[in-house]
Amino acid sequence: MEKRHALYAGKAKSVYHTDDPERLILHFRDDTSAFDGEKKESLARKGMVNNKFNAYIMGKLEEAGIPTHFAGLLNDTECVVKKLDMLPVECVVRNLSAGSLCRRLGVEEGLDLDPPTYELFLKDDAQHDPMINESLAETFGWATPAQLAEMKRLTYRVNEVLRQLFLDGDMLLVDYKLEFGVFHGEIVLGDEFSPDGCRLWDARTREKLDKDRFRQGLGGVIEAYEEVGRRIGVSF
Repeated sequence: MEKRHALYAGKAKSVYHTDDPERLILHFRDDTSAFDGEKKESLARKGMVNNKFNAYIMGKLEEAGIPTHFAGLLNDTECVVKKLDMLPVECVVRNLSAGSLCRRLGVEEGLDLDPPTYELFLKDDAQHDPMINESLAETFGWATPAQLAEMKRLTYRVNEVLRQLFLDGDMLLVDYKLEFGVFHGEIVLGDEFSPDGCRLWDARTREKLDKDRFRQGLGGVIEAYEEVGRRIGVSF
């Protein structure tokens, strides 16, 4: 597959066209950022770790019948994906209280949420990804009712699969965000799943093993990512 010109460069990944109009290349960079880009740093090995972590998770989701855009690893920091027509809506599931939920509602961190909560956010950096609902998404044409229903179904199915996967590695899947797109008329999981876009705690100590280590200046960010991967069987 021939890598061609860049399509888009985000905060931590770059996307490239290929000679196949239905395939793209994702390049996972070592860059990391938080607080809408106010805090930035380059962390050695991060691109490699997230690329291989994401490939492993996407494989597990595909095995569970969840359609993803992942099409294969290309090298240590790049993978091939299907070219989706992305929907500008992020789907968030929370199994325990943390992050913005605590700030918005004034609840303490670490509460078990039963049932897990489901939230939607508009993917818009300029507006700081505001929280929205199905009605707003439909009215403004961000997604159709059928698409929203399928995204919700798949997001909860991901929770069933990954919550158990991480629990088997003595970790708690606290929360996560997913992005979806359309490929040949089907809703398909896009973007990535890595410790950059979810919260993971040690099940016994509740030590944070995700991007909160970077946000909160705890150190050992990539070491924590690698520890998470090793516990669930990722080979780096």
